[in-house]
Amino acid sequence: MKSLFQFNLDDFNISTLRNVINEGHSIELSDDIIERVRKGNAFLQNKLNDQNAVIYGVNTGFGSLCNTIIDDDKLADLQYNLIRSHACGTGDLVPYTICKLILLSKIRNLSYGFSGVSVKLLEALVKLYNLDIIPVIYQLGSLGASGDLAPLAHMSLPLLGEGKVYFQQKLCSMEEILPNVDFTPISLGAKEGLSLLNGTQFSLSYAIWNVAHAERIVKLSNLIACISSEGYNCMIDPYLPQLHSVRNQSGQQQVAQEMFEILSNSPIIQGPNHDVQDPYSFRCIPQVHGASYDALQYVRKIVENEINAVTDNPNIFPDDNLIVSGGNFHAQPLALPLDFLAIALAELGNISERRIYKLVNGDRDLPSYLTKNPGLESGFMIAQYTAASIVSQNKQFCSPASIDSITSSKGQEDHVSMAANSATKCYKVVENLYRILSIELMTAAQAVSFRRPQKSNEKIQSFLDQYRLDVAPLEKDRVLHYDIERGVHFLMDTDFIF
Repeated sequence: MKSLFQFNLDDFNISTLRNVINEGHSIELSDDIIERVRKGNAFLQNKLNDQNAVIYGVNTGFGSLCNTIIDDDKLADLQYNLIRSHACGTGDLVPYTICKLILLSKIRNLSYGFSGVSVKLLEALVKLYNLDIIPVIYQLGSLGASGDLAPLAHMSLPLLGEGKVYFQQKLCSMEEILPNVDFTPISLGAKEGLSLLNGTQFSLSYAIWNVAHAERIVKLSNLIACISSEGYNCMIDPYLPQLHSVRNQSGQQQVAQEMFEILSNSPIIQGPNHDVQDPYSFRCIPQVHGASYDALQYVRKIVENEINAVTDNPNIFPDDNLIVSGGNFHAQPLALPLDFLAIALAELGNISERRIYKLVNGDRDLPSYLTKNPGLESGFMIAQYTAASIVSQNKQFCSPASIDSITSSKGQEDHVSMAANSATKCYKVVENLYRILSIELMTAAQAVSFRRPQKSNEKIQSFLDQYRLDVAPLEKDRVLHYDIERGVHFLMDTDFIF
């Protein structure tokens, strides 16, 4: 039986949601959440008793149709039509784990009681999650304003007994599994369709995944750079704490400290070195990796703010006797940081590829292309090409989506954030980083093998020993595709799943 995790009104962070998913918890709503949601819903229902009340999205049309008043007997149809009409996403499927995060994030968003939805709706979302009925969502369709409308419409279809789902991680239709699961499609009340679709949960969930992996990638980048430094027989001087104390950049200092602690105990680094200076791709690792680390800390703060935010529209404030229509669904606060994160991560890949290039170049007593028989064998020649190709693609993904806006809904929605595109292209940069780092690790490990019998630092050796269980040293030319893929899995198979 799954253990229970209680959703309450305390602030959540990325680790909270990561643990809920990775540890396979079922979730339940705290009494405080149930009371607040019930209070907000009762307030909204009371307002609807006023025959003169005009509330956007509750008894009006949507977007540019906001001035069209809907008859009382059509209010339920209004919500159903909204979900069905907006479910026009397309493109690649959103990965299963991110679909789970979207569902969790929507439950979180509605749990504050400022949306006016019923407890019944919130409990239905919880039940989908606990039954492992995870909506299938598509990557394309959101402009990142008025909420992530198309993706969240697909998230909402299973509540109506419609759409596609992952059930026990297998793709199927909601209609075919309904007879075999303990779930009854719900009837939507006033504003509930709109509350489901308004919000930033698509962009936010990609951001959560991106940040969680980016934190791991920064650590891996530092460690793999240390292995490359051993392989290239670098100096310890660029990591001395005195140097970084005068720069006053915390990320730079953090990276330099990590690398100094490893490399100062490395017999290879302590051995003879015949070069006065190392290339920038080695000498400036603290400055480059550190800047990316600082960017990541900023992005994490914004993302965690959004986890604990209410981003639908309009919002219900029972204590103030207010229903306010505004723009909390606008995802600009996510769009800019996600573009920034993509750039920061791409730079880790950029400098990693330069180290790969140096390692295979035949310098510092290393054989050309790290093979024992250069000429007869090509060794890691084309592995560097592959890394260069991926780095180039990442640069293309770094063109910011957040600077774009295309007017929609007959001009009513005349500025949009494009945060969903910022989120999905950042996701691709993260995926590519694992591939680039896999190639650097592959070449660095090979370079270190040519330094024997000199020994590596103990931490490096332990890491390499684990890596060598998956990827053997290159004794002669072979298909390196499999080595790269095994390296990617090795780097991703760490402390957490997502």
